[in-house]
Amino acid sequence: MASSGIGMAIVDLDGRWAEVNPALERIFGCPASELVGRYVLDCTHPDDREDSQHCLSGLMDGSLPVTDSQRRYLRSDGSIVWTHVNVAAMRDARGRTIYLIAQLRDISAQHHAEMALQELNRTLEQRVAERTDALLVANLQLQQFAYGVSHDLRGPLRAIEGFSAQLQRQCRAAMDEAGRDYLQRIRDNASRMSALIDGLLELSRATSADMRPQSVDLSLLLEWVGAELQDAEPGRDARIDVQPDLRVHGDERLMKSLFTQLLGNAWKFSARREKTVIEVRGTTEAGGLRVSIHDQGCGYATIYADKLFEPFQRLHGQAEGGGSGLGLAIAQRIARRHGGRIWAESTPGVGSIFHVWLPVSGNDEGAEA
Repeated sequence: MASSGIGMAIVDLDGRWAEVNPALERIFGCPASELVGRYVLDCTHPDDREDSQHCLSGLMDGSLPVTDSQRRYLRSDGSIVWTHVNVAAMRDARGRTIYLIAQLRDISAQHHAEMALQELNRTLEQRVAERTDALLVANLQLQQFAYGVSHDLRGPLRAIEGFSAQLQRQCRAAMDEAGRDYLQRIRDNASRMSALIDGLLELSRATSADMRPQSVDLSLLLEWVGAELQDAEPGRDARIDVQPDLRVHGDERLMKSLFTQLLGNAWKFSARREKTVIEVRGTTEAGGLRVSIHDQGCGYATIYADKLFEPFQRLHGQAEGGGSGLGLAIAQRIARRHGGRIWAESTPGVGSIFHVWLPVSGNDEGAEA
């Protein structure tokens, strides 16, 4: 006991220190002469005395064979020392308790480190909560700004489009070829600006709009999107073949926006084909549904794959059907908000396959509310 690096003591039946080793002297910061004969409870922190008394009584009467706990004691200078205490009752041949033997290990440094870590965690959690609140406010302000800018820009754009159309109708004969070309460019760019504003608003909604998740009949929704595309170009020889009975879990409005972007891309970049078939297939995968859209478009080079879903990235010019550069960014944000992901594979001149993995139930982790 004297050579042990762990504090050790013998406690008599009155609950006094009967014998202590040098390691225990170091824990309490005083010599053995100041400890031996003192009640253990007198050295115990007031908040721990009731529990300590319960343990001592249980060890004495045999109801507790051993105790193992963390306990605070008072050092000779009044400071608090945190210890890990293990106490066992030593009994005679008749089973009567004759004394207690205690082992105490100083865990003050460990306790203070744990307290510091807990305080750090509380501070970090508070900062995260504050930044989350600030981000929510910023997102709301951004959405309000987007709607405000949209409203302010639409008026002048409508005026540009309207007056340029009227000028084209009424003064076309008086213009030379260059004038007519300039006027058409004005109208085309006004239309592109209008489409860009619509895209920015859609991107804002995809990022911050409230979600109302439910079971969505994806096959029916895809047929609906396909019908809208065909109604816009009734003379085109194109068909969208959708696998039946596809279902996912998500916000139906956002799901429609997502697949309007993807099917719209497939439809647009397949326009040069005399006859087009766009196939939509579903595969159960990793507890969700992988939806694959196969098109016969112009495709893209794989070196551009990393930029494909970034806002304002256009892999095709206006002459090739390139749009605002926002459609795939919108699709990706919607997929991510549902805890899903989106990726693509392509062969230039042959076509592309866009894949979207989405949850099929409401229990999938990662979805944003």
